[in-house]
Amino acid sequence: MPLNIRSEQVNELAEKLAARTNLNKTEAVKLALMNELRRADEAVPLWERLKPLREKIAAYPDSGLAADKAFFDELSGDY
Repeated sequence: MPLNIRSEQVNELAEKLAARTNLNKTEAVKLALMNELRRADEAVPLWERLKPLREKIAAYPDSGLAADKAFFDELSGDY
């Protein structure tokens, strides 16, 4: 089924990309879609990007102390 986009902004963007890449608009749209799909496939989830930080925090020894609510309330200004 053919793609029919009725957006002047999308048309202008396709024309700009086509001019810069020396392609026709159809090929420019195809290129943009392929690149965006590849970028999405290669994206590393936030949970994985934070893994080194999570491991660093987990490596700190446990103090064995219970959290002191009064102390943290005082730090935050809640008395």
